[in-house]
Amino acid sequence: MKLYPIEAGNFKLDGGAMFGVVPKTIWNKTNPADTNNLIDIAARCLLIEDGDRLILIDTGMGEKQSEKFFGYYSLWGTHSLDKSLAKYGFHRDDITDVFMTHLHFDHCGGSVQWNKDRSGYEPAFKNAKFWSNENHWQWATKPNPREKASFLPENILPMQESGQLHFIQKPENDFVADSELGFGIFFADGHTEKMMLPQIKYNGITICFPADLLPTAGHIPLPYVMGYDTRPLMTMPEKEKFLKTAADNHYYLFLEHDAHNEIITVENTEKGVRLKEVFKCDDLL
Repeated sequence: MKLYPIEAGNFKLDGGAMFGVVPKTIWNKTNPADTNNLIDIAARCLLIEDGDRLILIDTGMGEKQSEKFFGYYSLWGTHSLDKSLAKYGFHRDDITDVFMTHLHFDHCGGSVQWNKDRSGYEPAFKNAKFWSNENHWQWATKPNPREKASFLPENILPMQESGQLHFIQKPENDFVADSELGFGIFFADGHTEKMMLPQIKYNGITICFPADLLPTAGHIPLPYVMGYDTRPLMTMPEKEKFLKTAADNHYYLFLEHDAHNEIITVENTEKGVRLKEVFKCDDLL
């Protein structure tokens, strides 16, 4: 097995929304804001090469939305999904599986693109299976008013219409020991219904992909919960369980949205779980 970090782009989000009830005087120390109160955000995906399979975890925002839409998110930097794949010698047509932690636009927008004459949409990975789960799919395709702006039909429905959509089965407990994709999954409901977080065994270590349960290293303290979460009081015990397990077992956490910290470890302290070490992807992968 080989792992590759895939940088799908960078954008900015409101720092207050990203940290909920935590005052700016506190979160600004770890995630400094610009003059518009915006903080740096990454769309860092993970590519798994495992035998004949090439599995991409999340796909970023994509490129099909309008200039007005992207204007809300202050895009910056030069990263793109295609350039990042090419860096490691791959093309999007090589991808066999696209695993979506959840279907918010900044995680799955790159899964769908315009067709050639821009009359409609088509899957951006023509040879891939797209993986979600049935509970989350229903949640996303019949969205509540709070999340409606994050679940865009053009990002989601073409996967099903193409016949490329498949569902991961949720187990009775929080983990599925061996998914069809060869890694474990932690299910979390605080951010959105049945978000799926991969746990990958790699060269004797475990690398976890916490997605929006832990968007940046600055979100480690339990009350530091995003204003975007639909059930923040559920996020906290989920995060507590996840981080305690990560600290006890020395898991490596691959951060999707932290523009400056790629992989971290955490440890137990008198104040709870806290940041231990920071790594570049190249240090481990």
